[in-house]
Amino acid sequence: MTDSPAPLRFVILGCGRMGRLHIARLIADGRGRVVALFDTQVDAAESLRRELAPDARCFSDFDDLLAQTEADAAIIGTPTSLHFDHIRACRSCGWHVLCEKPLADQREHLLTLIDESRNGPALSVAYQRRSWPVYRVLRDEIQSGRWGAVRAVTSINSERWQQTIGETWRDDPAINLGGFIGDAGSHKIDLAFFLTGLNPLDVFARNQTCGSRVEIVSSLSARLEHDVLLTMHFTGHAQTFREDFHFHCEHADLLVRDWQIWIGRNNSLEPLKVADPRMQAALGVSPLTHPELDRLGNPVSGFLDQLLLGTPSIAPPECALPVFDFTQAALRSGRTGRVEAVV
Repeated sequence: MTDSPAPLRFVILGCGRMGRLHIARLIADGRGRVVALFDTQVDAAESLRRELAPDARCFSDFDDLLAQTEADAAIIGTPTSLHFDHIRACRSCGWHVLCEKPLADQREHLLTLIDESRNGPALSVAYQRRSWPVYRVLRDEIQSGRWGAVRAVTSINSERWQQTIGETWRDDPAINLGGFIGDAGSHKIDLAFFLTGLNPLDVFARNQTCGSRVEIVSSLSARLEHDVLLTMHFTGHAQTFREDFHFHCEHADLLVRDWQIWIGRNNSLEPLKVADPRMQAALGVSPLTHPELDRLGNPVSGFLDQLLLGTPSIAPPECALPVFDFTQAALRSGRTGRVEAVV
């Protein structure tokens, strides 16, 4: 009888909401264990240790963490402005890295990380929606060509976000570039490119801060390759969460509503049926919740598959560049009132 391999040793950088979620994912998966926690707020690290990682050591000094910790991988959930330095330091220790979005806050930093990731430890972005069956199936359907070319895309996103960012780094424009679209909205921007396989060309945007220091509401009209029009609306001070995508193809409309895929033809809608019974059961017709979607697929389990099974990364660092360029173009457009090219 062959013994199971020892769980990989993980360091968690940032002990806020995302750090807590990533530890819960490691526990649920079972192939990784937390050996160290880092946060400049000592109480945050200690609280998380007591609740979820009793065997981990807590650090509030980053250099001490690097010097005193033996690990295999790190998950980074610190403020965006720290990602570049934290990623490079962890990888220099030989640790594989899964980093929260956005990957970095400067384009030259992104290019450096992409170049350096071609050798050495793995680097992936925590775009969890790329792991969810609903979007994996939708991507296959869109890019299969069976419904014809994509002709237009619409994305409607709302969240009770502004109400949660007071007195946090997310309301600091020096750290959280782009506000709602730069933070939570980056998932949806990434999905527009991931699902269609099309790159952005230009964008016109109107952005409003709505009393905050960062952008809260954004309305974007963009153009993708092959002259495909993309419309995205982000409402960051809503009272409910909403994430709808509409892909209008030559022969059918493919819609995501309440995490279900619907197909529209001949002026009628019906749930999309897929051949894989496991995928069909996952899609179903009953509304799924975030925790249920997370159990079906999440970036931590995907990262462990990458490290232990050799599975290709579903969100390599290269995917962060078009999201960054598009977001920056949208912010420029909001300031200039003109259509801005995406670099």
